[in-house]
Amino acid sequence: MHTVYLDTLTHRLLDEWLQERHDSGPHPPPAPAGDDVLGAPPALPPVSHCALRRAFDHTGITPRQMRSDRVLDEARQTADPVHLVHLFGIHPGTAVRYVHTAHPD
Repeated sequence: MHTVYLDTLTHRLLDEWLQERHDSGPHPPPAPAGDDVLGAPPALPPVSHCALRRAFDHTGITPRQMRSDRVLDEARQTADPVHLVHLFGIHPGTAVRYVHTAHPD
């Protein structure tokens, strides 16, 4: 399992989207222990690109832009490409580019 830490905005949007999905969809039985971190039962269908995109429409940015901004912010904080590789699962070369962008000097 790969843990991804979410920034406050992403976490709030995800919480709101999950609540909306829960409120509008069928109510499956409670998930047994050992399900994923979000507790979504495997009986629910996968999230479509359109549904995820709709959750981001109010922000004015795409999920890709938000993730890129999150990686860049982490690069500004740590300046450690190895940390970025482990945290985000990105290629080492990509991590180095983020660090160079965050710290041009």
